[in-house]
Amino acid sequence: MTLTLEPILRSAGIDPADALVIRHAYVREHDDSGLQGIHADSTDDEILLYTSKQSARPEIFPVSPPGIWVVFVKEGGDRARLWSVVENRGEISNDGNLRSFDLVVSEQMAELRNRLVVGWRAPRSWKLAGMTASAYPVKEIADAEPIPFPGFDRLVLDHARLQAVMREPRYASWRTALSSVIGIYLITDTRDGRQYVGKADGAENIRQRWSAYATNGHGGNVELRHVDPTTFRFSLLRVFDPATPAREIDVAESHFKLALDTRSHGLNRN
Repeated sequence: MTLTLEPILRSAGIDPADALVIRHAYVREHDDSGLQGIHADSTDDEILLYTSKQSARPEIFPVSPPGIWVVFVKEGGDRARLWSVVENRGEISNDGNLRSFDLVVSEQMAELRNRLVVGWRAPRSWKLAGMTASAYPVKEIADAEPIPFPGFDRLVLDHARLQAVMREPRYASWRTALSSVIGIYLITDTRDGRQYVGKADGAENIRQRWSAYATNGHGGNVELRHVDPTTFRFSLLRVFDPATPAREIDVAESHFKLALDTRSHGLNRN
């Protein structure tokens, strides 16, 4: 059975009926509009700007385009490689020739950027309704480029990125690093600034401890069970060798709870 674009869109929370799918080609300038094209070395900002400029002619571009645009770039023959998904926040100008849209890059399908390749069955069509494009076959999902581990003292993750770190191949070196240490970590609820100081010690390393937060949001902590984890931010306060005695970890944890006042004004209860 051939994998198509539809299940990939739906798994990213995109309803094909509410999406526009675009395939850009490399052109210097469009004859009909005079609009400057893109090339192989175009930056993401240049591609976004290019995407935001569309013809004012209704036979060329929809009068009321949907809120989600899935943007590909032509890659030889019938192939199209995903550039990004963008959110259309509405038209901001129209001079009768060109319309400009307020587009914002979405995190939907972000893990598939430059990796997902589909077969483009309509070579003369550069835009398609999402329902039409959803039947297009997936040709390739390339391996993700590894992302270098930034170091323990520079690590700051929101909950969505934490889940990606625990799941995706491109973060393999991060998981290895987090498996090598125990220590004290900080969770900040960015909605109100409240903080929680926790520890990973004994047989449980930082990766194992944070994997629980990635799975259920609260990691088994009573204090966090009724807090929405989507606004959590995770960082490390101090790391230790796994052979460090548990008492030394406990002393460090108590110090940070006192220093950050997380018992009285944060999320710690002991």
